[in-house]
Amino acid sequence: MAIKKRALGALGFIGVGALALGLAGCASGGDTAGGDTGGDNGELVTVGFVAVGPEGNWRAANEKNIQDTFTADAGFDLKYAPAANLDQKSQIDAFTSFVDEEVDVILLSATEATGWEDSLKRAQEAEIPVILIDRGIEPNDESLYVTRIAPDNIVVAESVATWAVDEFPDGGNYFVLEGPAGVGVVNERNEGWDNIVGDVAALNKVGAQTANWSTEEAKSVFETVLKANNNDIQLVFAQNDEMGLGAVQAVKEAGLTPGVDVKIATIDGTKPALEALAAGELSFVAEYNPLFGETALKAVDAALSGTEVESYIIVPSLVFATPADAEAALPDRAF
Repeated sequence: MAIKKRALGALGFIGVGALALGLAGCASGGDTAGGDTGGDNGELVTVGFVAVGPEGNWRAANEKNIQDTFTADAGFDLKYAPAANLDQKSQIDAFTSFVDEEVDVILLSATEATGWEDSLKRAQEAEIPVILIDRGIEPNDESLYVTRIAPDNIVVAESVATWAVDEFPDGGNYFVLEGPAGVGVVNERNEGWDNIVGDVAALNKVGAQTANWSTEEAKSVFETVLKANNNDIQLVFAQNDEMGLGAVQAVKEAGLTPGVDVKIATIDGTKPALEALAAGELSFVAEYNPLFGETALKAVDAALSGTEVESYIIVPSLVFATPADAEAALPDRAF
C-alpha cells in the first residue's frame, strides 16, 4: 500500500492538552478511546500490535491506552504481542507472523531501533501499512512506514536541559542515567540534552551509564557514582521517572537531601514522579505523554483509506517545574 506524506490535516489531529512544552503547571489529559473505524460490511479491522510489554509505568499506560482504544466496539480485532523479556527477535517473529496472517495494519513499538528494514520491506510488499508507536527506527527510512506517533524526545529533553542551565547559573557536576543502549529514544534524549547543555562549560558531565529504565539499577549505579565522586554531584538527568526515583533513594542513603544537595530531573511524568516532585524529592519532571491511542486510531483509519499522513505525528506534552505544578496535576493524573 503506497501512502503519500503531506502535512497532517485530514486526521483532525488534536494533541493531549492545549499547552506546548515550556508552559508548566497544568495536568494533561489523554485521547479518549473509541472511534468509527471498521472494515467493510461491519467486519473488524485486524491490527497486529508488536509491543514492548512490561517496562515500567509509562509503557504500561501507553499499551493499555492502545488496547482500550482498538476494541471490538470500535471496529477492531487487536492482536497484542509483547516482546519476550524485551527481546528484539521475539518482536521480529511476531511481526513476521502478522504479515503471514495478512492483518490489515501493524502497530510497532520497537525494543531496538536498528534491524527492522527486512521486516518493514516484507510488510510493504504485502501491502500492510505499518505505524510506529513511540519509538523510531534507524536508519529512519520514511518510505517503509506510514507514520510515527510520539512526543518529540529531542524537544522534551531540551526542556529538561533548559531548566538545568537556568537552575545552575554557576555550574555544577552532573550525571546522566540512561535507558538501554540501542534504543532510539535514548539517543534522542541525549541529543536534546546535549543541544542545550553541550555548550555550557560550567556544567561538568561526570559521566553517564545505563540503568535500563529500572529504579533498582539506577539506585545501585548512582550509589557507586556518589561514592566515587565524594558526593560531589549536584544534578542528575534521569531519562525516565523510575531511574530518577532510584537516584532519590541513592541520595538519601548517602546522607544527602534530594532536591537540596542533589537536584534530580526526569522524563515521563508518571504519577509516582509527580508525587516525588510534590514532596520536593524530584526537582523537575518533563512529561512524555503516553495517551495517544485515539491519534493512532485516526492514523490507522487514514492509512487504510489512502489518506495522506504526515510522517511524524508529534504528541504535545507538558512540563512540571515546581511542587505546586505537581500538586495541581495529581488529582486528574491518568498514568
